[in-house]
Amino acid sequence: MPLTIPTGYQPKLPSAMMEQAIAFLKDDFQVALSDALNLRRVTAPLFVLSGTGINDDLNGVERAVSFPIQAMGERRAEVVHSLAKWKRMKLGDYEIPAGYGLYTDMNAIRADEELDNLHSLYVDQWDWERTITATDRTIGFLRQIVRSIYDCLKTIEQDVYEQYPHILPTLPDEITFLRTEDLQKEFPSLTPKQREDQVVKKHGAVFLMGIGGKLPDGKKHDGRAPDYDDWTTETAPGYHGLNGDIIVWNSVLQQAFELSSMGIRVDKTALLRQLDLEGCPERKTLKFHKALLEDRIPLSIGGGIGQSRLCMYFLRCAHIGEVQASIWPEEMIQQCAAGGITLR
Repeated sequence: MPLTIPTGYQPKLPSAMMEQAIAFLKDDFQVALSDALNLRRVTAPLFVLSGTGINDDLNGVERAVSFPIQAMGERRAEVVHSLAKWKRMKLGDYEIPAGYGLYTDMNAIRADEELDNLHSLYVDQWDWERTITATDRTIGFLRQIVRSIYDCLKTIEQDVYEQYPHILPTLPDEITFLRTEDLQKEFPSLTPKQREDQVVKKHGAVFLMGIGGKLPDGKKHDGRAPDYDDWTTETAPGYHGLNGDIIVWNSVLQQAFELSSMGIRVDKTALLRQLDLEGCPERKTLKFHKALLEDRIPLSIGGGIGQSRLCMYFLRCAHIGEVQASIWPEEMIQQCAAGGITLR
């Protein structure tokens, strides 16, 4: 996505106050999320061993930042992309029962990220995971969890307004649930991003379900790794997937804005099916996948909620670099400065 410089942009808060607001937002939201979903905080790893299948493969093409470990015979470790699978293993390690879960502060490096207003080399998010039962693996349960998270977003927006009255609330009272299959039928000539812009501008907040599998036109709305979200289980005739994205309308950038990717995770059947579809059945022998197939990992639902994304949205920033410290191309720094955007 190209860099966007909103006409006449001015930050809502000065730099010193911005730092205070970021701390307030992060503290406030993680407490709300923990209370809403019955989650307890755990400490996250910055890196995991290569070759275990624990790291998140994202779309399957992004390279992990890796390094040799001298004390372990030069065995390689890699900086996490996210903790989608690590969290699920921890649910089993800690024997967390159904209805309860964990969350963590995840920090990652994504060296292949295309840098723009929304994307950075540095990723910070709340990664959360909650144990479920087999009867919870339904669209109805997924919607229930999404509504709980959306209630947290509404609460935080109101808290921001009380602290900074010039930042007015904009989220609608309810989040709208839509399917990627329906968007493809309604807007066949548009790209997936353009479809999101159309519907999110109309509704204000959308949970877009069924991301990862091929649509009726043979194309994917977006890619998902085959071994965490379940994007193949049929939920109704012609509809597949127990996952999705929480997307809101960003009035500063005038575009759809993803805050969270989440979903009910694969069970054994979905894992094997998705590994075959993506042409990587050999992963069955990796540590994570083997544990799942041997019922040593519980069924779960989980996701990631971008910390900088959340701060950027609620503080009405035009660039993610206004709320986090990262590395940016010199040309981008100069373009942003000319448009009133100061990158950290």
